[in-house]
Amino acid sequence: MTRYGDEATVREILTGTGDTWAVVGLSTNTARAAHGVARVLQRYGKRVVPVHPKAETVLGERGYPSLAEIPFPVDVVDVFVNSALAGEVADQAVAAGAKAVWFQLGVIDEAAYERTRAAGLAMVMDRCPAIEIPLLG
Repeated sequence: MTRYGDEATVREILTGTGDTWAVVGLSTNTARAAHGVARVLQRYGKRVVPVHPKAETVLGERGYPSLAEIPFPVDVVDVFVNSALAGEVADQAVAAGAKAVWFQLGVIDEAAYERTRAAGLAMVMDRCPAIEIPLLG
């Protein structure tokens, strides 16, 4: 199995890149994986910014319909959309000035990975920060 993001990159994104995480696909639907992951990120001190067309307030944080509409800097863009849409989100993350992009488990777009890395951003694909962050110790 290919690993998109080595352990050092995972650690750097989770501990050193910054604490403002835009979670693309996060809505008020508590049954969705994005909701559970966002709660874990908050428990570890991250500010979670919901990005969803409905722009709902989730877990006490105001939502925005797109990355471009967030009026403050975002450190990491965590992507909970299917692989067919994820590359466009990665490009939006680069345009928005994010420092890193994280594609969730099962979200893979190798061309987007190459573009994002070429733009100077750290990137992890097909992994879950809620699984990785407790392992850092």
